[in-house]
Amino acid sequence: MQVSAKDQELLALLGENARMPVATLARRLGLSRTTVQARLERLERDGVIAGYGLKLSDAYLSGLVRAHVLITIAPKSLSAVTAELAAIREVTTLHSVNGPFDLIAVIAAASIAELDRLIDRIGELAGVERTLSSIILSTRISR
Repeated sequence: MQVSAKDQELLALLGENARMPVATLARRLGLSRTTVQARLERLERDGVIAGYGLKLSDAYLSGLVRAHVLITIAPKSLSAVTAELAAIREVTTLHSVNGPFDLIAVIAAASIAELDRLIDRIGELAGVERTLSSIILSTRISR
């Protein structure tokens, strides 16, 4: 996939606001509207842009209690544990990592009590050997 410097600028603008009108994108990039539209279509066709998503407001997110849950799993249980975690709607992101832990789940709950219940629920899943949790106090950079 070839991504030029202008394409990267375009992707950065879309990262700020995926609903930004093409005319605004064109003006900010110093390109014509037609050129920007063609770049968007190419990036979508080439699979660089897989879709457009929702970005929640800081005000809403500040009302949630979020945590990283580092998870060590038993051998050969990755698929089963991943499927179980996918079924928990409060698990917003799941990363496979190297090191002493196998997975990092990012979870979001309405309260500390709910977060505690979720962490216990994850720890009780078949195939989960150990968890270590860190509550997210604030987000300093989000792109």
